[in-house]
Amino acid sequence: MRLFWYISLIAIFCQSLMAQDAQLVTVHKAMELMGSRFDITVVASSEEIGSINIDEASAEIKRIEKLISSWDVESETSLINLNAGLKPVKVSDELFSLIERSIQISELSDGAFDISYASLDNIWKFDGSIKEMPSEIEVKNSIAKVGYRNIVLNEVDQTVFLSKKGMKISFGAIGKGYAADKAKELLISKQVVGGIINAAGDLTTWGTKANGQKWLVGIANPLSEERIFSWLPIVESSVATSGNYEKHFILNGIKYSHIIDPRTGYPSTGVNSVSIFAKSAETCDALATAVYILGKDKGLDLINQLGGIEVVLIDSLSQVHKSSGILLDQGE
Repeated sequence: MRLFWYISLIAIFCQSLMAQDAQLVTVHKAMELMGSRFDITVVASSEEIGSINIDEASAEIKRIEKLISSWDVESETSLINLNAGLKPVKVSDELFSLIERSIQISELSDGAFDISYASLDNIWKFDGSIKEMPSEIEVKNSIAKVGYRNIVLNEVDQTVFLSKKGMKISFGAIGKGYAADKAKELLISKQVVGGIINAAGDLTTWGTKANGQKWLVGIANPLSEERIFSWLPIVESSVATSGNYEKHFILNGIKYSHIIDPRTGYPSTGVNSVSIFAKSAETCDALATAVYILGKDKGLDLINQLGGIEVVLIDSLSQVHKSSGILLDQGE
């Protein structure tokens, strides 16, 4: 579920500039990872060290992709899907914990976030090929396979079992955020003093720029992909945005977002974009999807009950709604 780097969130950084007081440089590299563009920026003592740090972060993201990919037939996730309705699959502690946290978010959001939404992939197409809406029967049949309650975890044996045959899980709405968190964790462990990881719009930061200034992100105007709605500083924090300017299809003059409500099987409506701010990019990633699907009232109510998490929501009428801890510096 995610935003392209150039549409949703724009990280502001100075590439390879020498700091005035700390003799540090900012090193940046863009690359293709997990099927999306990643931008990794680090503050380092030299260009060479910074490049090494970025390569280390890239390797960690590739490791995560190998773990959670539903396209890699050898991944643990694919093995779980292959054995849906047949038998439990023993998995690593890392994947078990990620699935466990995913289910917790499902419970928190009343099923608006659900990693078992993947069984809808054969119904909705966002590659331009769709010519007509799926029938109600098709959607109903597909959604019969969806439901986080059918993901059975056994903590003792550390196994995962999808109780319905044909059921699938996917980490498209949480995986990039998780990968960004893990890459950040790795770099911090290697004493990288500052940086920003933009995982196709799921963004996390630590420290400051080489010149001591805060990292800034721009929330794109949902009605204009190239214009910034508001600039916000983020310090030791993360942000992710979901919006209807991402993948979509237009049928009979109506724009349908790629963000599907796993409870109904149909595209969500009423919201243009949702930006979530929290410490963890994983949390931001998942909750951005959940709040988008829940809609303005239920979504804001959910965030207002959670500590340390903020939201900026723009509804389908382009009205801005935000949680209490957000101060907007609106641009043009």
